[in-house]
Amino acid sequence: MNDEQVIADLHGRWVFGWERNEGDPPFDFRRTFGELYDFSSPDVRLYDDFDPEQRVASTAAGYGAIWEPNFRRMVAAHHAVDDGPYVIADHDLAASTLTFVARITLPDVTTDIRTTTSLVWRRTPAGWRIVREHNSTKVLPEGHLDDLLPTHSG
Repeated sequence: MNDEQVIADLHGRWVFGWERNEGDPPFDFRRTFGELYDFSSPDVRLYDDFDPEQRVASTAAGYGAIWEPNFRRMVAAHHAVDDGPYVIADHDLAASTLTFVARITLPDVTTDIRTTTSLVWRRTPAGWRIVREHNSTKVLPEGHLDDLLPTHSG
């Protein structure tokens, strides 16, 4: 498998790492993504505009701290890749972009979204790791993904 295929596979694993089903154990960012993010690099910058505070994390652990409380509240989160991934890779750096849709179910509301995600990967002795992330999300009309994604863990 060449680097582009490896990165494409890793980006897909990243998307589905965010999956949640009713009854799952509490979301643990490091357990879920420990082999995808670079937890030791000083060069990390991670951003997702779906964060209401629109924080930029400078560590993978800090990024996890943004998302763990929200994902622990979720009843379910179901995803489907809508377009991509598109990958370019060089010796030590790679970039990947894809678009996914998701249905996020909280105890009191369900939200459908479409997100374009761009990740920059650095080759480390342990493998490719995320050092940059930028996600742009659009909230879709209620029920927009009814034919594609379940309302609950079904």
